[in-house]
Amino acid sequence: MAASSQSGSSQSGSGKKFWLLGGGILLVIALYTGGWFYAASALKTTVLKAIAPRDQAGVSGECSDIEFRGYPFRIGLFCSKIDVDDTANGVSATFGALRSAAQVYAPGNIVWELDSPAEIRTSNGLSISAQWANLQASLATKLQGINRSSTVIEGLKATAVSSYTGQTISFDAARTEIHLRQNGADLDGAISVQDANTAMKDWPQIFPKFSASVDLTIAGKAGLIDGSDPSGLNGAAGELRRIVADIGDGKVMTLTGPFSVDEHGLLSGKFKLEIEQLGPWGDSLKQAFPDIAPTVKTATKLLQSLAGGKDKVSVDLVVDRGNATVSGFIPLGRIPPI
Repeated sequence: MAASSQSGSSQSGSGKKFWLLGGGILLVIALYTGGWFYAASALKTTVLKAIAPRDQAGVSGECSDIEFRGYPFRIGLFCSKIDVDDTANGVSATFGALRSAAQVYAPGNIVWELDSPAEIRTSNGLSISAQWANLQASLATKLQGINRSSTVIEGLKATAVSSYTGQTISFDAARTEIHLRQNGADLDGAISVQDANTAMKDWPQIFPKFSASVDLTIAGKAGLIDGSDPSGLNGAAGELRRIVADIGDGKVMTLTGPFSVDEHGLLSGKFKLEIEQLGPWGDSLKQAFPDIAPTVKTATKLLQSLAGGKDKVSVDLVVDRGNATVSGFIPLGRIPPI
């Protein structure tokens, strides 16, 4: 009798352990599933911030036909189309299909692809359309938002049309790279284009394909990478470490120096401008802009005299609230607000 009682008690205890174990497994699965969907929602927010880096009223980004995939070991987000609206600044944009993913064990490291076409429209009559063969990007996030991002675009073709002026500008590049990262409170940026070409409607096509690169730091503007800095470039200052433009045959132009942007978007700075093959550069400019050919000719002769007759020149380019001059006294023109 006692043995039978002990056997029933043992079976009852085993049953309780089984149900406790099963309940614990179900609880873990439920918590993991909830965490997975939370991470998927965070993935959507992060990717949309990268596409539309604004964090203020009047700006929204939407995914059409949103679908989450990859459960349980991978977090994937798929959208058939992306729509962005900035009612505060009168800008709207649409993009093609979006595919993004992150590993469960590293949800802050995100890779994504965006399909063309893209259409961007502004309230001041500017319309931009773009297509590309391939656009791939990666993001790394931390508590303060997006820590760094890299974007590579292959076969970019873009056209900008102004309904006010009727002017059309076309741009294409075999490869475009954009790299941004937070450096403490500062923002580091590196941009490059390879085998690029720009053409304006009804203007002569003089310049050959070119390659260019930009390397700069903007002080105190780390939040520009994900829109958490609402003031944009206005009031910013930084260091232009290097801009290089190369149109082949040794015609290279390099610009370096500190800069600032005032509250109205006007650029100021003192730059060092180096030009190699000054004569051929001047010839290209005179053919491209015949209306200012006499000015270009005079400026070329003056710069060559400053360089002792050589075809490589280094001068100071001073910009004061948009007004650009050579060495502070030879006027070049006015740079519009950024």
